[in-house]
Amino acid sequence: MSDKKERRGLGRGLSALMADVDPNPAGAAEGTRRSDRTIPIERIHPNPDQPRRSFSEDQLAELANSIRTKGVIQPLIVRPHPTRPDSFEIVAGERRWRAAQIAQLHQLPVLVRDFDDTEVLEVAIIENIQRADLNPIEEAMGYRQLMTRFGHTQEKLAEALGKSRSHIANLMRLLSLPETVQDMVTTGKLSAGHARTLITAPNPETLAERIVTKGLSVRAAEKLARDSGNKPAGTGRRVGMQIEKDADTRALEADLSAALGMNVRIDHPPGQDKGSVTISYDTLEHLDALCSLLSTYR
Repeated sequence: MSDKKERRGLGRGLSALMADVDPNPAGAAEGTRRSDRTIPIERIHPNPDQPRRSFSEDQLAELANSIRTKGVIQPLIVRPHPTRPDSFEIVAGERRWRAAQIAQLHQLPVLVRDFDDTEVLEVAIIENIQRADLNPIEEAMGYRQLMTRFGHTQEKLAEALGKSRSHIANLMRLLSLPETVQDMVTTGKLSAGHARTLITAPNPETLAERIVTKGLSVRAAEKLARDSGNKPAGTGRRVGMQIEKDADTRALEADLSAALGMNVRIDHPPGQDKGSVTISYDTLEHLDALCSLLSTYR
């Protein structure tokens, strides 16, 4: 029974979870979901495992002003608190809860759902992807969590979240880049378009610095990465023997890197049927996620 729970796949169904996480909370009133009830704000508590830790003070203040004039249009999703009797834990809507406190509201509209801990985390990740102004790396990490922890596919995510599969795949490819390059995307020094040109480059960190320093366009960055890939990387005995990979191999590397959220290298000597696939991970958590993913195919 426990194994079945562990391998729940889509569990109650991603669409069922998404039904409570409206991607347009500020939409017209006629599209607003009716709340189950209203609850005193002091009986509502945040989820300590909420994956998003930072909340913009300016955005909270703006939301609080809206709440003062229009109220909380979209109800929070809560569940009975696991340890506090007669209290509730936020599943989705912590920003509204925080802004409502600033606006000094005493009661909040809620939808009460009997989610378990796993489903709470799943909905929280989905809500962050749908609502928050995430940078490309944060969004990609959200997709990776949904795929590695909950067994969702890119196709299912694209359908349920209203995104294109190419959008999800392109963002997840960014997670195969070195952390220093990812940090440049996170801080806005490098755009996602620039970063994508470096995914199959032999020296992405060096090229990223050059792109930022010279203020290159995406097209110029593509040329820089392409020219770099045609030259031997570094020095040593193996440099002269390096074989340039064809476009199909590079595309397959990018697709596998996107699917796993890790850097994948394919070495396939021309004219041979055998080769090797190397998967690189940055942390033990990534290794655990990879092992869990591979174990589902036993």
